Amino acid sequence: MTLLDTYKRAPLTIVAGEGCELIDDRGRRYLDCIGGIAVCALGHAHPAIAQAIAAQAQTLVHASNLYHHEPSERLSRELVARSAMSAVFFCNSGTEANEAAIKLARKWAYRRGQRERSTILACSGSFHGRTFGSLAATDNPAYWEGFAPLPGGFAFTPFNDADALEDAIGARVAAFIVEPVQGESGVNCATPEFLQSARLLCDDRGALLIFDEVQCGMGRTGSLFAFEQFGVRPDVVTLAKALANGLPIGAMLANERAAGGFGPGDHGSTFGGSPVPCAAALAHLRIRDELDLDARVRERSAQLFEGLADLARSRPEILGEPRGMGLLIGLAVQAPYDSGAIVAAARECGLLIGSAGGNSVRFAPPLIISEEEVSRAVSLLGMSFDCAQDDGSGRQTLAPARSAVPSEARSAESKGRNDRSG
Repeated sequence: MTLLDTYKRAPLTIVAGEGCELIDDRGRRYLDCIGGIAVCALGHAHPAIAQAIAAQAQTLVHASNLYHHEPSERLSRELVARSAMSAVFFCNSGTEANEAAIKLARKWAYRRGQRERSTILACSGSFHGRTFGSLAATDNPAYWEGFAPLPGGFAFTPFNDADALEDAIGARVAAFIVEPVQGESGVNCATPEFLQSARLLCDDRGALLIFDEVQCGMGRTGSLFAFEQFGVRPDVVTLAKALANGLPIGAMLANERAAGGFGPGDHGSTFGGSPVPCAAALAHLRIRDELDLDARVRERSAQLFEGLADLARSRPEILGEPRGMGLLIGLAVQAPYDSGAIVAAARECGLLIGSAGGNSVRFAPPLIISEEEVSRAVSLLGMSFDCAQDDGSGRQTLAPARSAVPSEARSAESKGRNDRSG
């Protein structure tokens, strides 16, 4: 073993991707409905993304943030125009974007002479990353174990509880950070009323409102920014994952009110906003416009929700009703069944999905997924349930042998290659 043992990887080696499919080292194709964990919005090996990467790599790969360069300037203008924010900070990941937002909130209060205002308030069930600051804002003790002491100045309030939020946002709170759709805890949507209350309370109490859209942003909910679905505009929004369709980039967007919190030397990132990922992100934004991707997401979302709801109603002993928004969907797995076993069984049937908190399975397919591929995904998930076994402890497992996968499922794998031209 040459890689540190930090990931529990599936027994699968991916060598290539095409549209909404991944291909392993044996040539077997899988319908990818986890999309690199909500990263590959335009699918795999999109020719326009590849062309943008190659062209930029032949021109300029890195110059550092000691100088201006065109790709980051263009991308910042695009994001500001599309979000109605004022300024952008580029980094390399969602965790780093959230770290930047935490630092901005504290420095913003400091510059206003409110040095006691340093608490970052987050929600129960939150996930904001794994570096120390973002981890301290993540409400999951399992992620904290062995890393104490975590940084201080963080507090939590129940998700979707406006009354508790009113009590929690006090004079020491610099910012309230919230995911409009919580992905890692099982795909749970904030209510519009909760986020609207957050906006009013932050305005009234003098705190910043930060939306973590690392997973739910970039069109996944049916609009470029998730906040558009809720009628609430935050002071700061963080992006990453799908922004460059697989290349490492994160972004923190701040409105005019918040942007003044940072000055030269307050924060930085050696590779943040490097030319190649910025070029990929610009291509992504152009392609999503050409495809009218938001309309496509809404159509496929309605189809996937309907198909999964029908499947859940036909197998209520295994699945709960689907929840989520757009093409970020979770389903609770009923005890004694296990989400990890369902993910494994689906993989054996040729479908890649993910697990999430609360014993749930998660769908986050490429946003270009076709009507046929959505139907195939629901069919393959249902097929995986027919392999239920008792592991001897009373807990149900779903672990089919590949020979148990019906031949029609295998032949379906070669059908429905995704049309990425729109």
